[in-house]
Amino acid sequence: MAEDSRSLAGMVMRVRAMDREPSNLKAALWMAGWLSAMTTMAVAGREATRTLDVFQIMEMRSVLGLVLLYPLIRRQGGFVTMKTTRPLQHIARNVVHYGAQFSWFMALTLIPLAQVISIEFTMPIWTAMLAVSFLGERMNRWKNLAIALGLVGVAIIVRPGSGAANAGQLIALAAAVGFGISVAMVKSLTRTESVVAIIFWMLVVQSAIGLVPALRVWLWPSAEIWPWIIVIAFCGTFSHYCMTRAMRHADATVVVPMDFLRVPLTATAGWLIYGERIDAFTTLGAALILAGNLLNLKRVRPARVAAS
Repeated sequence: MAEDSRSLAGMVMRVRAMDREPSNLKAALWMAGWLSAMTTMAVAGREATRTLDVFQIMEMRSVLGLVLLYPLIRRQGGFVTMKTTRPLQHIARNVVHYGAQFSWFMALTLIPLAQVISIEFTMPIWTAMLAVSFLGERMNRWKNLAIALGLVGVAIIVRPGSGAANAGQLIALAAAVGFGISVAMVKSLTRTESVVAIIFWMLVVQSAIGLVPALRVWLWPSAEIWPWIIVIAFCGTFSHYCMTRAMRHADATVVVPMDFLRVPLTATAGWLIYGERIDAFTTLGAALILAGNLLNLKRVRPARVAAS
């Protein structure tokens, strides 16, 4: 019996080691899921905010997200496996993330979708700085070039004017800074916490934060709005699952620049759904973003990882 227990424990440790194995390819595949979910959620968020308050949308997203996450919680062993030794880090991360996501949804109601997404892409700058400063990650020429090409590509697509930034643009920038801090904190949490536990505590903490504000503005959604709410809850929950899994396989400075692809993806969604034209600038910007991501995936010699 004891031998069987040791065998099972050994198998679990091997599975966990494989789950954390450094791999840029695996990180890229998980980021593909993140990109799909976030692009879809941007469209759903724009539609839902036409009728409902942002506080209510975020509260419904968190509560429904817990329901959607339950199969993964049960598969991992139930709520007992959600126990954490880092509650303060979870709370701090989710306070920051809640503020960033609230700002993101608010910006969707104030400025064009392309501007929201593009301004959001200052996030890798903040994430890279925090990852290097606090997580001990290292920058190299490929990572620097990937970020540079991505930012240039975004600038070409957006072609920002010289006018002063309006409130919506400043709110979007605040969201980007908040997301950058949140991503760096997630990377730290992945060192000790499971992916499902990180998402579980995100949904629990954010449900608690938003309950009272949501009740103050509550309006029962119509039948036409419910599908958008469900899409937001699903994409908002499992996009983070994909991002956190990607963080287990690569540094934040590798994972985050892949998110630049969301700009051309959003432009494509705008063309397909709203008939927005994709011009030569968008094509050139997308090409630079793709080139930056390919450079960022360039294989580097992984550091030797000690098994624990």
